[in-house]
Amino acid sequence: MQLYRGMDIGTAKLPEAERRGIPHHLLDVLAPIDEASVARYQVEARTIIDDIVARGAVPVLVGGSGLYVSSVVYDFRFPGTDPVIRERLEAELDASGPGMLHRRLRGIDPAAAEAIGPHNGRRLVRAIEVVEMTGEPFGAGLPSESALWRPTVTLGLRAERERLVARLDERVRRMWSAGLVEEAAALRPAGFGTTASRAIGYAQALAHLDGELDEAAAIEQQSALTRRYARRQVNWFGRYAETTWIESESPDRVAAALAVIEQDAALA
Repeated sequence: MQLYRGMDIGTAKLPEAERRGIPHHLLDVLAPIDEASVARYQVEARTIIDDIVARGAVPVLVGGSGLYVSSVVYDFRFPGTDPVIRERLEAELDASGPGMLHRRLRGIDPAAAEAIGPHNGRRLVRAIEVVEMTGEPFGAGLPSESALWRPTVTLGLRAERERLVARLDERVRRMWSAGLVEEAAALRPAGFGTTASRAIGYAQALAHLDGELDEAAAIEQQSALTRRYARRQVNWFGRYAETTWIESESPDRVAAALAVIEQDAALA
């Protein structure tokens, strides 16, 4: 969601003043009315990574969305799209909501339904589209851990569950105090596309502006969805067998990360 210009507070986008002169790529490249695409992101991110490597620098990919990270790191190939199927499924999503599509996907590809969950309408549409087009499970095109696109060192930060939940809830409260609703209201006249309007935080801020949720209910809903998304991140990245996990609050975490990188460089 940090692809979107103006969606700063609700995505916890690092302010430019805090980036310490380090180039941050693929931030603010879309308007909220635009639709993000993991296939497009893969191409653009890999082009930038190739350029960074060619200059003798080290690219650092930070996530974020497990699907977007995996699409870059692994040999991930996307099936095409069928505009007729896509239009039909998107009409069903608009008419009936994601729950119906999730039930259908559960019947034809239970593993994909479990991974995507019942709320991400756009990904449910894509998964059913791929199954209908290919006759294979949506996960059939997912990358294997042995098929890296480039030599990669993968580091993960790990936190105790109770402490993580407390930090996530506080993060949401800070967003509302910092002006999330006002930010959503300012962006609204130019329009939100399907992806941006359903972003965690913005969906709740827009519902609050429409009088559908009071502030307390909106904050609680955002907190619950944030916690659920964090669980999905843990499950997704937990599958990466080659990941070195580092305690997020360890005073030696930076030194530990550098030691892993240096060791990998020495082995190469």
